[in-house]
Amino acid sequence: MKYPSIITDQFVVKAVIFMVARNVFISLPIPILSARLYYCGRNVIENCICANMSVSRLSCDDVTLNCLYQFAGGWTLLGSDLILIFLSYILILQAVLKLKAECQSAEGAVVKALSTCGSHFILILFFSTILLVFVLTHVAKRKVSPDVPILLNVVHHVIPAALNPIVYGVKTQEIKQGFQRLLKKGW
Repeated sequence: MKYPSIITDQFVVKAVIFMVARNVFISLPIPILSARLYYCGRNVIENCICANMSVSRLSCDDVTLNCLYQFAGGWTLLGSDLILIFLSYILILQAVLKLKAECQSAEGAVVKALSTCGSHFILILFFSTILLVFVLTHVAKRKVSPDVPILLNVVHHVIPAALNPIVYGVKTQEIKQGFQRLLKKGW
């Protein structure tokens, strides 16, 4: 296959450098913008996770610049990630369909590739949906209970991380058998 010729050590190093640089350069201004604010009032964050906007909102200054930067930066990161994931799915699907057309005995590889992509897509969809609901409830703060954004923030951080090893681990035969034994004992 072409995988070893494409995913070389040099490619992996370049990808890691790109991801680190992108995240550092987009995230670095956030604490700088928060540090320039004057904090004079309350000092209790209305969230269980110390997010930038929760800290900035404690300021007596105008936080419009902080809000705009965080909004633009967040959508830039999320948008670029979703675009790259979508493009990679298209390339994977093209390669799988080409493989299937060239070789009928590659049926197992096709199913395995599509199964892995499906699991990954479900996690991405869940992660993105929770994030979108969190943003929308944060915008409509006055119309929802103050506990809803906090709950969604926790769900957004905990559930995808907890589901990730389960979704990919279920494909492992030993883990699948363990789940089946556990379910049989429960029934």
